[in-house]
Amino acid sequence: MRHPMSLRYLLMLGVAFSALLAGPARAQQAGETSSILLDTITVETQGQKESPTGPVQGYVARQTLTGTKTATPLLEVPQSISVITRDQMDDRQVQNLGQALDYSVGVVSQPYGTDPRFDSPIIRGFSSATSQYLNGLKLMRDAGATSIDPYALERVDVLRGPASVLYGQGNPGGLIDMISKRPTWTNFGEFNLEAGTFDNYSASFDFGGPTSPDSKVAYRLTGLARTTGTQTDFVDMDRYLLAPSFTFQPDAATSFTLLAMVQYDTPNSTVGLPAQYTLQSLNGLKLSRNTYLGDPDFNSSSRTLSSVGYEFSHTFDNNVTFRQNARYLKLDWDYAALYYNGLSTTNPAIANRGSSTNDENLGTFTIDNQLEAKLTTGPLSHDILIGADYRNFNTDTFSTFGTAPTINVFAPLYNQYIGNSIWYASKVNGTVDQLGLYAQDQIKLDRWLLTLGARQDWASTNSSTLTNYGLTTQDQDDSAATWRAGLTYLFDNGIAPYVSYSTSFEPVIGNMPAALGGAAFQPSEGKQYEAGIKYQPVGWNAFFTAAVYDLTQSNVQSTDLINGVSYAVQNGEVHVKGVELSATASLTQGLKLIANYTYMDAAITQGQYAGNQPGNVPKNSANAWLDYTWQTGPLKGFGLGGGVRYVGERYDLDSNANLLPANTLVDAAIHYEKGPFKAQLNVSNIADVTYVASCGFFGCFYGDGRTVTGKVTYKW
Repeated sequence: MRHPMSLRYLLMLGVAFSALLAGPARAQQAGETSSILLDTITVETQGQKESPTGPVQGYVARQTLTGTKTATPLLEVPQSISVITRDQMDDRQVQNLGQALDYSVGVVSQPYGTDPRFDSPIIRGFSSATSQYLNGLKLMRDAGATSIDPYALERVDVLRGPASVLYGQGNPGGLIDMISKRPTWTNFGEFNLEAGTFDNYSASFDFGGPTSPDSKVAYRLTGLARTTGTQTDFVDMDRYLLAPSFTFQPDAATSFTLLAMVQYDTPNSTVGLPAQYTLQSLNGLKLSRNTYLGDPDFNSSSRTLSSVGYEFSHTFDNNVTFRQNARYLKLDWDYAALYYNGLSTTNPAIANRGSSTNDENLGTFTIDNQLEAKLTTGPLSHDILIGADYRNFNTDTFSTFGTAPTINVFAPLYNQYIGNSIWYASKVNGTVDQLGLYAQDQIKLDRWLLTLGARQDWASTNSSTLTNYGLTTQDQDDSAATWRAGLTYLFDNGIAPYVSYSTSFEPVIGNMPAALGGAAFQPSEGKQYEAGIKYQPVGWNAFFTAAVYDLTQSNVQSTDLINGVSYAVQNGEVHVKGVELSATASLTQGLKLIANYTYMDAAITQGQYAGNQPGNVPKNSANAWLDYTWQTGPLKGFGLGGGVRYVGERYDLDSNANLLPANTLVDAAIHYEKGPFKAQLNVSNIADVTYVASCGFFGCFYGDGRTVTGKVTYKW
């Protein structure tokens, strides 16, 4: 690699930051009047201190790190951002990230139905499969981030709109930041048993606290074991999770937290079904949701996701804080499955199939160094952040595609001989490096808040791909500058109108065909104008937002016909305009509620499908959830919950070949808590509505039918 920054250099940079700060700290005299303000990392809310990474009581979070990389009230982030808290995930008994986002604004939470392998929500019209983060550090995988069990998470932050100014390469729709559970300074513990439809059984535990009453060390251990099927025959998964963490806090100015996780899965592959028998009704026939067009004897999956990292923070005597967050993550995944490849042209009851295998070995090292200083200059107060982050991603994969016998979709014959007829095989070795330097200033003047940020990125890709057609290599360097500017006015009554402009970039992997000159693709670029109002009422625990935005991505890769031949070109553009309304409240009377409405007017404005609507992007969607628990009387501890989710009609692909009907789903919950025990029962899609979640090149996929889950919890 010819990258300007190595791991050793980044570590040295962190030490240099510390050394630069130590000198001024020693020089400051005790009697001097300092213009630097105290670095506050928590806020008081209704008598409770809230951390942007710690537990939140109820549904309403007040602070976030995701929006600015500093502990900032959501009210002051000049972009649309929302938080799914641990309490909300527990009340709805979510089993994956998509379900956690079911009641979010601006998000299509499960556009492809439930897939045990991946989570691929769509944010503001763009897939977030490659825009997922864990504790502020990106999860790298070319085909989309691996699913992480939500039981390991304290909260999920969703930042909508371009975020490259702080996080580097990414699409303009936004990002999802999953925040891990971490140690607290209060002893606690819980044990859960769970059972549900499709043979879903699990046991989980979560406990921790300080190692002794006066200890400077706190710990936490989270674990889960689950075995579950799905509504589709032969598609099931076992999961084992263990996540230990430790915090060492020798004094009020210094903190070191070690975060580790091992997750072992066996997620089988879903297989698409013909549109003619799902979305449509050929000859009056439709396939049921449990139909499986793969083969149980050629359906294996085994993966291990492991990570270890740390978060270090130290505040110097001059009230300047240095932070360093780092992680190494490794993914090993082997799987084999069949896929649907269209109906036979001679017999519409016969489906063609193909075989695929994949052996992935991926490793990602990420480090983020930050300096934060809060100071005043005349009438202005500043929260200044300067940072340098580096990411190294290594991939070693071997993939094959082969033929497979056909199958009758109405009378599947399994355990057929698959054979070893491989028509394509590839061995890929590659490295992707990204270095970013960024700066941000949150400037306050009375009630005005101006947020300014800028970043410069350098990204390089070196890879070799050996196939049965030959060897190809890629040696590509990209650089980009991104920025954000936002202006907010903070009224005393909790109303905060804002406007902002932000940009993004995302390298395009691949080279232009030789017939078109052989030049490398330029990074795609995103830009967004946003205006909105946030409202945090004084005296009660609620948060309301309204946002309008205009979002464009250019330099999008598409295909074009030149002299009758299809070539990859870079002339595509996607334009999305939208409105988002959101309300979240946790009231002391035991009432918790969520309500969201999203309008997205998305269009492909240039490229192969100019004039079409992007695939799987509905114009209208809405959801609402309400949970009430009796606080007094004979029903004390008893509670009911219910919700409704609406996703409007949308097209299957950018080609707009098929229109997927709208669907409305209703969920319900009942729970009772007394002393250390709690029992709850959740039902999603209570009416058992049959609907198609998506259709694509490899068939159509049903959304989940009625799912019932019961859970018993003991806390201490």
